[in-house]
Amino acid sequence: MSTTVIFDFDGTLTVGSGPVDAYAGEVAALVGDQDIVAAVAAHLASFEAGESEFIDGYDVVRHVAHERGVSGATLTSAYERSRERLATESVPITAPDGLAEFLEDLLTVADVVLATNAPATRLPEALEMLGVSGVLTSHHTSVGKPDGLSSIVADAMKHGRVLSVGDVYANDLEPAAARGASTALVGPTWRTFSGQVTMAARTLPELYLPIKTWAGILPPAPPVPTGTGPTHERHH
Repeated sequence: MSTTVIFDFDGTLTVGSGPVDAYAGEVAALVGDQDIVAAVAAHLASFEAGESEFIDGYDVVRHVAHERGVSGATLTSAYERSRERLATESVPITAPDGLAEFLEDLLTVADVVLATNAPATRLPEALEMLGVSGVLTSHHTSVGKPDGLSSIVADAMKHGRVLSVGDVYANDLEPAAARGASTALVGPTWRTFSGQVTMAARTLPELYLPIKTWAGILPPAPPVPTGTGPTHERHH
């Protein structure tokens, strides 16, 4: 039996708004409306503060674009163009603090899997920039979440326990939970999402210890009396 931890990419293994800003910029360039960039920035600030119902930064771009009548085809083209610049000076990405060391520790007891809806475009360069190119057991691109994640989780569960980690509950966690897997939510929606998860926190580094405990690297922490300390468990 083996343990598997499945990670999302954008918003989970990466932090910062570089890719979303690039997406918004490409939409603005294609339709000749630079006001889109400012509108996205305003909505994105609200989302990052946990004050909106968007599911992620890409959802913000889609919302602003749809309000201005931008077609789906244009959005697709803009997204593809933005990914062609991923992990460059114009579209920088940043790893959460301590990510490489955390994944290296996790790899000693678990398969570490990347599953993303993003295409494979410049993924090797992105992983290199994040410093994690050598610490993934496998990766899946253009997954087609939420439905596409279900089969990945099902295959992993044939061999043992599974934890799915991501920033979009409906895409990254709900399909896993439906299969009986454990789930970990990170990002701005960690307090406002509708659903149930095994653990949740604003940032991935806040979950390093809980995930290591789940994976068996660390012993379970002693119980903390109610009201005396923080908890990373979230149930809705």
